[in-house]
Amino acid sequence: MDRIQGLIGIVAILAVCWAMSERRASIAWRPVLIGVGLHALLALVLLKTPGVTAVFAGLNAGVLALQEATRAGTTFLFGYLGGGDLPFEDPGPGAAFVLAFQALPLILVVSAVTSVLFYWRVLPVVVHGVAWGLRRTMGVGGAVGLSSAANIFVGMIEAPLFIRPYVAAMSRSELFLMMTCGMATIAGTVMVLYASFLSGVLDNALGHILVASVISAPASLALALMLVPEDPDVAPTEARFKLPPPEAHNTMEAVLLGTREGIALVVNVAAMLLVMVALVSLLNQGLGLLPPVADAPLTLERMLGWAMAPVVWLIGIPWTEAMTAGTLMGTKTVLNELLAYAQMASLPEDALSDRSDLIMAYALCGFANFGSLGIMLGGLTAMAPERRRDIVALGGRTILSGTLATLMTGASVGLLTW
Repeated sequence: MDRIQGLIGIVAILAVCWAMSERRASIAWRPVLIGVGLHALLALVLLKTPGVTAVFAGLNAGVLALQEATRAGTTFLFGYLGGGDLPFEDPGPGAAFVLAFQALPLILVVSAVTSVLFYWRVLPVVVHGVAWGLRRTMGVGGAVGLSSAANIFVGMIEAPLFIRPYVAAMSRSELFLMMTCGMATIAGTVMVLYASFLSGVLDNALGHILVASVISAPASLALALMLVPEDPDVAPTEARFKLPPPEAHNTMEAVLLGTREGIALVVNVAAMLLVMVALVSLLNQGLGLLPPVADAPLTLERMLGWAMAPVVWLIGIPWTEAMTAGTLMGTKTVLNELLAYAQMASLPEDALSDRSDLIMAYALCGFANFGSLGIMLGGLTAMAPERRRDIVALGGRTILSGTLATLMTGASVGLLTW
């Protein structure tokens, strides 16, 4: 029965994307089916082949090196708030993590590094190289493909920085592909943090978190191509957009320009994140004025949890555990995945079975939530202000597409787990 649930869930996710597509008649089914097939193949290989996760762990080491370099700077400026040695005993996993001083500064470092790589003309070569393969398989351009590949290891704002000069010239569908992949994956910089929450729930928690981000990437591209199909007459960005000559005249100037642009990104991201979280809190305060339900105040995450119960049942969670799992999805969507993982780790041992724990670890592994929407809107509109209208219009849909992609990943994992 669990296997049938998972299969029904995957079919239902594809059906929802078809039903909600902007142009159902324009859906290019070949790249969609290739994306779904690649998603299934990666899930099979990464979950059933010993040692494969070690390869991706090695790639993630590069991201961790960037994180470590950033920590050196934040520690110098902010001390223990920036990730330095604590002057007191660590209360527990995540307690000493300060997003403003430890996560957001990474945007500055990546912005400077990518500015140098564009000045050296390294990234344009990579974009066209990626385009060669992706255009012949999924019909996806190299700019989108490179951003999607980077999203496996870095966040939703750091990844577009690798293709920053192309963002303003992207088609509406390409923008949505890039944004969806950012919502369906997580950054390497927080993988260790999330794995620390799940260390008592899953064996090799870090490996599972890393695999989840990898196999959700092709799923997100497939679903995004259904929801916002590309016009077949529109060529990929890199084919119709000529890169302007570098603004910098030397490497040091490229560092300075990249840092300056990164500052604007950090300010926009921080402001939008603050506002989006505040708006959710304001809505919950309004709901709190209503009579309690089941002896607890009504909140947006509880309401979404009830709505998510049948959804998580479809991806393989037994109905007796669906309300608990649905609440986790509600917390993840309204607040963030960090709190959802912390909530999952604190559940009683018999709240979820081992198989359900594994499915939910994968289904929760994505940035699709209202706080992340604020980060994305703030970052991308600062990166390409002339595309503000398209970015904002597509933003709400990315929560749906990103969530459906991670749910598909959870369903696929459930099918392979017995």
